[in-house]
Amino acid sequence: MDKAKKSTQKNKKITLPVLPLRGLCVFPYMVLHFDVGRPKSIAALEQAMVGDQQIFLVAQRDSKKDDPSAKDLYSFGTVSKVKQLLKLPGGNIRVLVEGGYRGKLLKVHEEENYLLGEIRQYPNVEPEITPHLEALTRSAKDIFDEYLQIISKNPHEIVTSVMNLENPGEIADLIAANVFVNLKDKMKILEETDIEKRVENLIVIMHREMEIVRLEREISDKVKEQIDKNQREYYLREQVKIIQKELGDKDGIAAEIKEYRKKIAKSKMPKEVAEKLLADVDRLSTLPVNAGDSAVLKTYLDTVLSLPWDKTTKDDYNLERAKKVLDNDHYGLEKVKERILEFLAVRQLTKDVKGPILCLVGPPGVGKTSIAESIARALRKKYARLSLGGVRDEAEIRGHRKTYIGAMPGRIINAVRQAKSKNAMILLDEIDKMSNDFRGDPASAMLEVLDSAQNNAFVDHYIEVPFDLSDIMFITTANSLESIPRPLLDRMEVISLSSYTEYEKAQIAMQYIIPKQRKIHGLRASQLKFSENAVYDIINYYTKEAGVRNLERQIATICRKAARKIVEDNIKRVIIEPSNLYIYLGKRIYNYGEINATDEVGVVTGLAWTQFGGDTLQIEVNIMEGKGNVVLTGKLGDVMKESAMAAISYIRSISDGLKINPDFHEKKDIHIHVPDGATPKDGPSAGIAMATALISALTDCPVKKDVAMTGEITLRGRVLPIGGLKEKILAAYRAGIKTVVYPTDNEKDLDDIPKEVIDSLKLITTKSMDKVIEVALCPKVKAERFMLNGFVDNISEGTGIRQ
Repeated sequence: MDKAKKSTQKNKKITLPVLPLRGLCVFPYMVLHFDVGRPKSIAALEQAMVGDQQIFLVAQRDSKKDDPSAKDLYSFGTVSKVKQLLKLPGGNIRVLVEGGYRGKLLKVHEEENYLLGEIRQYPNVEPEITPHLEALTRSAKDIFDEYLQIISKNPHEIVTSVMNLENPGEIADLIAANVFVNLKDKMKILEETDIEKRVENLIVIMHREMEIVRLEREISDKVKEQIDKNQREYYLREQVKIIQKELGDKDGIAAEIKEYRKKIAKSKMPKEVAEKLLADVDRLSTLPVNAGDSAVLKTYLDTVLSLPWDKTTKDDYNLERAKKVLDNDHYGLEKVKERILEFLAVRQLTKDVKGPILCLVGPPGVGKTSIAESIARALRKKYARLSLGGVRDEAEIRGHRKTYIGAMPGRIINAVRQAKSKNAMILLDEIDKMSNDFRGDPASAMLEVLDSAQNNAFVDHYIEVPFDLSDIMFITTANSLESIPRPLLDRMEVISLSSYTEYEKAQIAMQYIIPKQRKIHGLRASQLKFSENAVYDIINYYTKEAGVRNLERQIATICRKAARKIVEDNIKRVIIEPSNLYIYLGKRIYNYGEINATDEVGVVTGLAWTQFGGDTLQIEVNIMEGKGNVVLTGKLGDVMKESAMAAISYIRSISDGLKINPDFHEKKDIHIHVPDGATPKDGPSAGIAMATALISALTDCPVKKDVAMTGEITLRGRVLPIGGLKEKILAAYRAGIKTVVYPTDNEKDLDDIPKEVIDSLKLITTKSMDKVIEVALCPKVKAERFMLNGFVDNISEGTGIRQ
């Protein structure tokens, strides 16, 4: 609100619905939740939502009175705006309000079902900063900082918020809202309209609170000293307790009961939880020493008391440090790191622990689990990992009821116990590997865990009391999104980690894996060296994966063999080169596709995506005399077979332009084969490659050996976009291909491909088969066969060459 508007509003009267508050005082600039259950209060909220969402929040003098009148209310309150309403079970409403400015209640009118008040406005103003007011403000800031340093209940981020403010009135309101004082003291601050006097009153109250805090600290220190002095007596008492337990003496149980009560009092757990545990302690005191229920109850109490009800760690949202940690631990993954830094920046600005559930999705070995560990280190959070692979029982998540033999808490509560912090980071690994059976669906149980609107009162079947998970930072990992139920996926923000390129794998090996494995195997850098070409050969001929796990195994094998050679042969240095790689790893295991030696008829190089990255795909076509049979071999899926049939129909529709006998489909048998027949293949992206191979075989025109292609074909010869372009182009680059033809609509995907790869290839985009035929078929034969007909003279609109 600007100053002009404030001046016009000053001391004006307005009429608003009145909402009495019990034991609660709302200040200007304050945003908070509270629950409303009284009918008049609910009606006042509804009336406010009908208008401009403004409501007058005022504290009542006696919090026990259910139906307060005007004399039961304080005169000063806060004109606030209702930001959000949420209906709760039982008819209550959870409301989110934002404090606006002070107001004085002049009159209260009893409407039929709510209170309507006439209010004098006291808008927020920015006073003239006099030397005296400046000194008071600085003093208030200093004492507030000192107060928070010795009180661990408040988050220290509040200090930063206060120090950055300049308006003394706003500073006083913010401090008063966050200092643990009684309602009368808070009302004393709220009722003071003079800002200078308001700050003076705040300093007086804060000094009194500081004295109380110091006295509490002194008492605590004295108690600690007394405990140290009585340490010997403590051990003796423990010995007596054990003897009493062996003898079945009830005094031993009495000591345990006393200890449980003491732990409950110190745990700072919610009141309703403490009441539940105290009832169980009372029941324990009535049970015989050797009763089976006695052991069950003790185990239950020990489990619940071991939870971190009030234990938290201070988060570190330093972006520079987080970036350094992520860069030191992982090479590449720029998009993932950028998203994580954005996430941390938002946390730093909002101070809100709640946020999106990050889901890292990618093939095995690309670093999903390790990057989650790096996030925990960057934030200085306690960390726990929970593997969900193979979990099929809902009780694994929610726990078993303690009435069952061998009952235990679920994995979520156990992870919180392991982390020993209420605001820890928990990694839910392999969330896509959960399944379900007659024992329930664990994915459905995870819905509440990963929903920030529900997990503030998560109830495990074993502990039977609500535990707040809203401060926990959850990160999930998955290899595929297909097996994750849609409602569960909707609660997560997906960050995709694609497979590493050949260059990225080489950099990871040289910067991370090789130094790590040398250290593990007791080798110095001077004793074992890898040439860069040797690393590339390990990647290309001894591993076939999206990540780097198998690459690390192969390097570990070389380190072991090199260590033996150094010891047995008494040599000082081993250098790994491509020429001697077979000595350490044996014969080559894999052979990535390479270009044909010559231009061939009916043989086209396609590009395929696999879970290990991209690969080249040789598509062969034979035309034989027959009766129009079409044979498809190579373990092809249904989609790939349909693409072949679409290619044949397209060729039949343009047979005149290609100078092909129109009835070839009746007098010729067509055999389409994709080698490596043991490997399943599917997808529409080989459509244009199969069409080109068919045209080449039918016209006896060779296909250029250094051209590869990918794209889906339609019956009209249009070329549609495909997926995995990055991996496919990298496979072409690795195989020595010079020209790649791909759909025009996929041109946007080039941004993800390394520049050195793009610069070394001739990339041609197309929207129709006309351009594919022109680029792929050999020019001499193509000219003799097609130029007179004019079939390929015209380049379809939207095609182009990127070189």
